[in-house]
Amino acid sequence: MDLNRISELEKLPEEELAERIRSIRKEQGKQVCLLAHLYQRKKITELADFVGDSYGLSKSAASFEGGKYIVFAGVRFMAESARILARPEQEVLHPDPEAGCPMADMASLPQVNAAWDFLKSGPSTTPITYMNSTADIKAFCGEREGTICTSSNAMKTFEWAFKKSDRIFFLPDEHLGRNTALKFGIDPSEIAVWDPEEADGGNPEDYIDAKVILWRGYCPVHMKFTVRDIEHVRKFYPKSKVLVHPECTADVVAKSDFVGSTEAIRQFVAKETKAGDQIFIGTEINLIQNLAAQYPDRMVTKLHRSLCLTMYQITLGRLLYTLENLDTFERVEVPDSIQHFARVALDRMLSLQG
Repeated sequence: MDLNRISELEKLPEEELAERIRSIRKEQGKQVCLLAHLYQRKKITELADFVGDSYGLSKSAASFEGGKYIVFAGVRFMAESARILARPEQEVLHPDPEAGCPMADMASLPQVNAAWDFLKSGPSTTPITYMNSTADIKAFCGEREGTICTSSNAMKTFEWAFKKSDRIFFLPDEHLGRNTALKFGIDPSEIAVWDPEEADGGNPEDYIDAKVILWRGYCPVHMKFTVRDIEHVRKFYPKSKVLVHPECTADVVAKSDFVGSTEAIRQFVAKETKAGDQIFIGTEINLIQNLAAQYPDRMVTKLHRSLCLTMYQITLGRLLYTLENLDTFERVEVPDSIQHFARVALDRMLSLQG
């Protein structure tokens, strides 16, 4: 990767960069499938073939007619998921290989293996990892009769897991896990947290009677939102609706009007609101700004400004550089053994949706 060339491109006007990208895309035709996550800036999403959440985008790319090159404007675990789901002849490119997901990186395989070695001697346990996790953690769950969930199907996944085991080991997002467990009806006293930075997770006695053991991980974007933010909105905009993502803390979720994935939030604004409505959203700012532009007849605004800094690393300059160097740009690779068991876990998740 030529960082000097990227630096030169970054200095060009956005309009020129976008036009050059369109030109290359026209030349390549369906050879290139450009994916953009919902958290990307509008300047990038408007250039993409598909815009959505990570799992939906990966599925779209795999079924795309042509699509020899899948260029994923997102973070690292998303590009890995695209590689796992892609057809053998497709190649996956990530414009900034250093753009990772802080939450996904909070659970390393050695740490998770250590936790599992401690927990597996207790009651029967099913490991579940959130889609927002690294490929090796997905494979860890697949190899141990576990699965993957998204923020929209977590409840169904909990139901499946409790039919086959006494408890759930959920990672890497503590808050999605807790919110799902509470919604499922699990008593708070039966929810424990495994802290990978502490010996034996911190409080071994807590795991004895726990039905759900959560990994201590979180999304920095969704930790920005507080009950105070919601109380402020209620005071000054009493007729408004507050929408939040389930990666927010449980107290924030309890105070909101609607809780859902990025796609669910998008669908709620589209189908459940009307002209003149006031909607405050607790999730990444670019999704909110894109929705505000799409629905100018209603007030769609932030509960609190929160930006995904690693998603922001994907720029028009880096995207253009990737497209200029399709034949030589670094490929996203997932080792066969990891790819196999990660695919097992993904297929298991798909079977639960059927």
